[in-house]
Order: sequence, then structure tokens, then C-alpha cells
Amino acid sequence: MLPGTEKISQESQTPRTNLLGKRESELVQFFADIGEKPFRARQVLKWMHQRNASQFEDMTDLSKSLRDQLDAIAAVTLPTVISEQQSHDGTVKWLFESGAGQAVETVFIPEPDRGTLCISSQVGCALDCSFCATGAQGFNRNLQVDEIVGQVTHANRQLPARSNGKPAVSNVVFMGMGEPLANYRNVLPVLELLSSDYAYGLSRRRITVSTSGIVPNIDKLADDCNVALAVSLHAPNDALRDVLVPINKMHPIADLLDACWRYAEKRANRFITFEYVMLRDVNDTLAHADELASLLAGKPAKVNLIPFNPFTGNQHKRSAGGTIRKFQERLQQRGLVATTRRTRGDDIDAACGQLAGKVRDKVKVRLSEKGRKTARH
Repeated sequence: MLPGTEKISQESQTPRTNLLGKRESELVQFFADIGEKPFRARQVLKWMHQRNASQFEDMTDLSKSLRDQLDAIAAVTLPTVISEQQSHDGTVKWLFESGAGQAVETVFIPEPDRGTLCISSQVGCALDCSFCATGAQGFNRNLQVDEIVGQVTHANRQLPARSNGKPAVSNVVFMGMGEPLANYRNVLPVLELLSSDYAYGLSRRRITVSTSGIVPNIDKLADDCNVALAVSLHAPNDALRDVLVPINKMHPIADLLDACWRYAEKRANRFITFEYVMLRDVNDTLAHADELASLLAGKPAKVNLIPFNPFTGNQHKRSAGGTIRKFQERLQQRGLVATTRRTRGDDIDAACGQLAGKVRDKVKVRLSEKGRKTARH
């Protein structure tokens, strides 16, 4: 072997660093490590997230030598798309590969004045809410930063710009597969990228994190990023919520609401959105509406009623249209801001609660492997 050949061979086998999920501070350190100035981080952020560049050769304000160096040690790699579906109402759903035969889903919802992207943060979900297709799939792992932000990058690259010339995605909601606050370590950097002027430049009012109620991380989020918060409440008392949203047994409604009001105080008294899925003969009576109104009275709260979207294997049924309307009217009569979410993309299973993807549940995998080992012995 020629002198130095072994070193070159080892270097060629070293995985290239994916820059897509790097925040400005991380890119500053990356460039410092290769002897470059901090401003290179801002240049590359703009190229990746604003100018849609994946090839370093296209980043023309970088020197040729730096572009060649980046080609050797780094990459801009987006998640692999398995499929794309489009609803009759214009909603688009993508299925992204997440390894080991698994996949997560992302949904784009177009409106005349905005384009909302619903993104996933986990492969499956461990919280097992009784009305959610994702929870029924089980849980495998957290998505990494590049896998989460890559959903936004892909959407902006694939969809036509809005009439004002700005990217298609104007709003991002963490309402896809998974519990965002259970993947806090990877979700927080994505929030920073979404709000960075050098990346997506979205107002924090246009970024919403939806949570089933992980109280300690609600408080952390208020200090770290303070974007819009939506809380999956779905029941006005602990007895019912324990059944519908099992994490309530760990963080009951009183503790959850206290965290919400602390969050609102740090956001200059902006509203907290409470999501409430309407389940026939389960949580949809006027008595439930009165109980909910009493919980939220006088607080910076608004309620978003969500007609249940059915999926295979689930026994819940959607509340009748008249029942939902009367429930909303009762909340309004009690002084609450209450709206009903319009169902979008249900013909391609892209509506709220229907995202399932492909998940190998860790618990089931472990039990299966344990069974095989037992059989061998």
C-alpha cells in the first residue's frame, strides 16, 4: 500500500455531516473547526432554507476551495419521499422514509391567506390517546432534527410559491405523528430554525406546538422558545381524560392548566388553544360543555372543536353536526372563544387524528424477539 493511502481510505469511509439540521450556533462551530469565519454559517443557512440549494457547487458566494471542501465532508440531505397524495380539497400528504421499513406522514393544508404544514416529530407515539391513529400504531423512536426540518424544506421546494412570492409554507404546526414535547431535544432546534431570519424566518405566532400535556416541558418551552401552544385537552374532568388521554394520570388537568397559564403570562397574555375532539356519546353533552367552560372561564383560552375522524379498528364515532354546533354555542354563551375545525384531507387519511405512517412498535418488537429466544431455548 502506498504511503498515505490508508489514511485516504479511512477518510473516504467517514460519513459526511448533514448540515440541514444544524442551527446557526452549530454551523458557526462547524466552520470554526475547519478554519472558516462565523459568517459562513449564515450564508449556508440561507442557501439551504431560503434558496433551496442542496449542492454546495450552487452556493456561489462561497469560495471554490470551500465548496470543494464541503463536498468532501458534508451534505445537505432531505428525508426520502416514499409517496405523495393529493386530496380533492387541495390538501397534500407525503410519506417519508424513516428507516427499518418505517415511515412518517406530513400534511400541507392550503388556504387563500396561508399555507399550513402539519409535521411529525416521532415515528409513532407512546401516549396512546384512544382516538388517534398514530397512537394505535405504537412508538418506535424520535425523529432527528434533520428529519423534522426536512419535512418543511421538502414542502417549500415541491409546492409553488404563494401569490405574494413567498414560500408555500407560511405556518408550521407540530400536530403530525408523535408528541413533540416528548422529543424536546430535537424539536427545540427545529423551532429555532423555523424562526431564524437566516433560515425560514417565520413569526413565532405562526409556529404551533401541540402537546397532550407534558407539564415540565411546557414550562421549558416557555423559557426556551415561546411559540404558540395548543393543548390536546379532549375532556373537562380527570376521570374521562384518564381514559381518552392516558398521560393525564401523570399530569392531571389542574397541573396542566396551571402550566398553560404560566405559559400565557410569558407570551404577553396570548391565548392558549385547547383542542377538543368531538366523540359521540363520550364527551359531547352540554353538561361537558358547561364543565369545560368552568375550567377555562376568565383565562386566555380559546377552544378548537375537532370533529372525530374515523380510522380502521377504532370504535369511536364522530358527534353529529348539530351536537357539535350546540356544544360550540354553549361555550360561546359562557364567554369562551370557540371554533370548529373544518375537516381537510379525509379522503386521503390526512385529517386530524388519521396520520399513521408505518411504525414498528418497540414494545411489540421486544416481545416478539423475547418469544423467539424463549422458543429456541
